[in-house]
Amino acid sequence: MAGEASDAGTVRVDVWVWSARLTKTRSQASAACRAGHVRVNGERVKPAQPVRVGDQVRVFHAGRERIVVIAQILRKRVGPPAAAQAYVDNSPPPPPREFTAPAAVRDRGAGRPTKRDRRELERLHGARPRD
Repeated sequence: MAGEASDAGTVRVDVWVWSARLTKTRSQASAACRAGHVRVNGERVKPAQPVRVGDQVRVFHAGRERIVVIAQILRKRVGPPAAAQAYVDNSPPPPPREFTAPAAVRDRGAGRPTKRDRRELERLHGARPRD
């Protein structure tokens, strides 16, 4: 494990986010940085921004915000137990599954909903039918 983890120096924020398993791929981490979904100490950052131990990293990914404080610098991706030791997680708990309502999905190119489709959607959402 030489070279995988160290406590000294800095590393790029996209590499650290990927190494700490906050995103699945490094390209997702870089894209999140470019889109403004990654903040270090409250500032929006580019993928090459260096981070060090003690920095607070906020990542909005997969519909959830993760707030972590860096405890260890990672330069390579490590296993989940080692990744969990690399940061202190201050994230709010994920929303319960019963509160995430399923979105109505229509096939692409299906056109406008018919009157029957509209009534089924209103019944599903609990809306009062029109008179």
